[in-house]
Amino acid sequence: MRTRLTDDEEAVRDVFAGFFGNESAIEVVRGAEPGGHDHDLWTKLVATGAPGMAVPAGAGGGGATLRDLAVVVDVWGSHLAPVPLVEHAVAARLLHTLDAPANLLDPVIAGDRIATVALRDPVDGSARLVPAGAVAEVVLARVGDDIVARESAPPGTGPRNTGDLPLADRDLRGAEVIGPARKWTRALDEWRALMAVAHVGLARAALRLGVDYVSTRIQFDVPIGTFQAVKHGLADASTRLEGAHLLAHRAVWALDTGRPDATRLAGMALLFSAETARFVTDRSLQYHGGYGFAEEYDIQLYHRRASSWLLQLGEPGLEYARLADAEFGPTDGRRIA
Repeated sequence: MRTRLTDDEEAVRDVFAGFFGNESAIEVVRGAEPGGHDHDLWTKLVATGAPGMAVPAGAGGGGATLRDLAVVVDVWGSHLAPVPLVEHAVAARLLHTLDAPANLLDPVIAGDRIATVALRDPVDGSARLVPAGAVAEVVLARVGDDIVARESAPPGTGPRNTGDLPLADRDLRGAEVIGPARKWTRALDEWRALMAVAHVGLARAALRLGVDYVSTRIQFDVPIGTFQAVKHGLADASTRLEGAHLLAHRAVWALDTGRPDATRLAGMALLFSAETARFVTDRSLQYHGGYGFAEEYDIQLYHRRASSWLLQLGEPGLEYARLADAEFGPTDGRRIA
């Protein structure tokens, strides 16, 4: 596994850092609340080719690897860009893998129709709290032994939530079967790995906010960043962030190269990166003092999303249990003394 970006990947990072820096300034993020989606930003992102970049060129995509997409997702996460890049990219790759009909696949690859994946299995024909469910025209889900696709007009709104994410319940009755459920695990693993990368991007930006604040906030005639406790807290945050970065990109690499431990790494990376993002944003918000809870300060935007992104998958304890069962085998419910 490479630990540094190639020249091409650095070029991709620089291009999208410029794009999101210009088009997804923090004012855009604030303006997208509470719905969590900016239609104009999505239109501009589509023009870059990012939504379908990781689909093979022969199918109309950009022919990029999952690792290339992860470079973009890192920047996307650091800017909290209010567009469903990860869900859409995963859905587009899944549709291609399933050899979905052109009338369904082509508009998704082009970004003309937003697609998403229902991370939780539907109950009684309804998928609950679907990521990007408020804005997606195409919803993919696992129902029994099948993967289904439901095309319908998005509701546009959903329940209010801590991270101001475009979540919504979606009706899947009458959905079209497009493939076998055995390919669903790969799609969820890609979502896990890419969201791990997004958490790393978020945490890096939050750490930068914290460092900038403690460098300028004066107390007792000195910047508070000179206080030992603050230094240690930021050092701990930085160390965890480096570990999360390595694990997240290792998970992406494992998926891209077909490693047998890819599923395990994707889950580990998501959980550790989410924990890291919470730790970093907690520290940064704490060092902002009371300002950290004020809406006019940006750190609260990062803190709320760090608290929310993982919950889209469900109760985190279930993800820990899934990993434990895969590593040690399922338990029979007996407590070991």
